[in-house]
Amino acid sequence: MKMRLILLALGVVVFGLSAAAMPAEASSRGGGFLPFHHGIIPGCDNPWTLGKINLRFAYKERRYWGSGAYIGKVEEVKELAYRPWGPDFIPRRHCAAKVRMNDGKETYIAYAIGEKLGFAGMGYGVEWCVVGYDRNLAYGPYCRAARP
Repeated sequence: MKMRLILLALGVVVFGLSAAAMPAEASSRGGGFLPFHHGIIPGCDNPWTLGKINLRFAYKERRYWGSGAYIGKVEEVKELAYRPWGPDFIPRRHCAAKVRMNDGKETYIAYAIGEKLGFAGMGYGVEWCVVGYDRNLAYGPYCRAARP
């Protein structure tokens, strides 16, 4: 146990020193250590994106909440923002849509598609929140934190 704590502390110190030694130009856009982002992100109505959200939502509801809820139909898809924080940040496309759940209830979903946010930093990642189904309020009331 002591050895783990010593190694953890050593890792934190080494990481802190390496970050402090990074040249100033490396932290600006196009600089040395930051990965290149091309900014090409799937659209809000992309079938891959909506399919991934549908699968993950149904799994989460079944596994963690014991619910059989799933997204039945997606309507009125719209883009809220593209790269809202500027070119120096990871490219994201923020979207919203009206969804009809399997029980007929209509609600809204907010989601963001991010470049290089998939598994191990490869591919696209999707973060999403369905209003009324964010039971632990991870994204705040009415999924406010899922929007730009």
